[in-house]
Amino acid sequence: MLNKSNQTAKKIARKIRNREITAVNIAEQTLARIRELNPELNAVINISEDLALRQAEAVDKDIKSGKTLPPFAGVPILIKDNINIKGIPCTCGSKILKGYIPLYDAGVIGRIKNSRLIIVGTTNMDEFAMGSSNETSAYKPVKNPYSPKRVPGGSSGGSAAAVASGMVPFALGSDTGGSVRQPAAFCGVVGMRPTYGLVSRYGLVAFSSSMDQIGPITENVEDNAALLGIIAGFDEKDSTSINKEVPDYIDYLQKPLKGKKVGLPREYFGDGLNPEIRESIENSIEALKDRGVEFEEISLPNSMKCIADYYVIANAEASSNLARYDGIKYGLSIRSGDLRNSYIKTRTEGFGTEVKRRIMLGTYVLSAGYYDAYYRRAQKVRTIIRNEFIRAFADYDLIITPTTPTVAFKFGEKLDNPLQMYLSDIYTASVTLAGLPAIAIPCGFNSEGLPMSIQMIAPPLMEKLLYNFAYILETKLDGNGG
Repeated sequence: MLNKSNQTAKKIARKIRNREITAVNIAEQTLARIRELNPELNAVINISEDLALRQAEAVDKDIKSGKTLPPFAGVPILIKDNINIKGIPCTCGSKILKGYIPLYDAGVIGRIKNSRLIIVGTTNMDEFAMGSSNETSAYKPVKNPYSPKRVPGGSSGGSAAAVASGMVPFALGSDTGGSVRQPAAFCGVVGMRPTYGLVSRYGLVAFSSSMDQIGPITENVEDNAALLGIIAGFDEKDSTSINKEVPDYIDYLQKPLKGKKVGLPREYFGDGLNPEIRESIENSIEALKDRGVEFEEISLPNSMKCIADYYVIANAEASSNLARYDGIKYGLSIRSGDLRNSYIKTRTEGFGTEVKRRIMLGTYVLSAGYYDAYYRRAQKVRTIIRNEFIRAFADYDLIITPTTPTVAFKFGEKLDNPLQMYLSDIYTASVTLAGLPAIAIPCGFNSEGLPMSIQMIAPPLMEKLLYNFAYILETKLDGNGG
């Protein structure tokens, strides 16, 4: 199934700039490739052909007239189906938003349009971003390009599969508990979760407002750094947005690493970690030692409480955020007698099993008599986890862990066991709770030819350091000498 196009965003942009090919040609080739691959992968929910061709024609017109355009003008991009694009359906992978067409662009979409990227469609996802396998989508699951019998990860599985299969060089996902990094790991691509607040959440359909963050998914580190540079920045429409200048991440890719110190938390390398993933990370560590990086074992014991803590907070916030879907103003509406019955029937039909489970759990932990015992206590544990990371960063530049405990698992393997599914995010959820940036990059293949991944975690707003480490490691593992 896997048949990559080998067209990186950097290469495409250069060809368009040099007039070796037109933006319209690239858009048409991309749309054709999506139509060729999507019947089997099911990675794309909506193809925005009219919008893509209009944008591409405008790019070609401006190039022909001699205008100076942004560096990645004409490069195609796919957008996760929970990010609002004016005039393009947005379903969040759910029946309850059937027929909803946004009247405005999300903050990141405004930046993408200003950078003259070509929006070719929206990608499939776990319903309302609640899932680690893409099996909860109301529009059938996405298949992993490396093995159609295996999941692509979730919730941004469509975006990761689209990049891995060569449909597009750029895609956006959203990461709450690991939903950019985990599918990137399963599909063998690069996924970045930025510092909370670095990228605007305006127009991102909310799951867990204190943890949701949009992030880039690409085939390589340089393209990832370029895309984050495009979407990052202050947005006055997002009250959690950080008002700080965004550096040019590409400038930091080849900085020397000699003398940098990295912590290896022993809790992340214990029981439950696949031996082949452990070995691949050990090989990555040796590659970085060759560049003068120092490694020491550290302990982050409280971060292992992340799954229980994450699911209390995330489900509580989901319960609150999803209360707005009642079938009255937009989306699915089943009218049945009085208002109460209309609510019940609309939500019963519109929400899937996993979303209902999380709404009920979230409502429970917020209810009278349980709020202090669960939600308030979870917030205190969250603070403990964050402080534990911050203390570690007083002595270490970076922390390295596995991204996932296993490679991509088979469809149905964990669907009937929610706890086992939730444990897929055991190495990623702690980062979310702490509000830190982290990147997942491929670090080899197992004996079955399935991708494995390493996660790098940095202090707040140190994405430039993550890209520096990731780029050096990528070049070493690719055999290009670094």
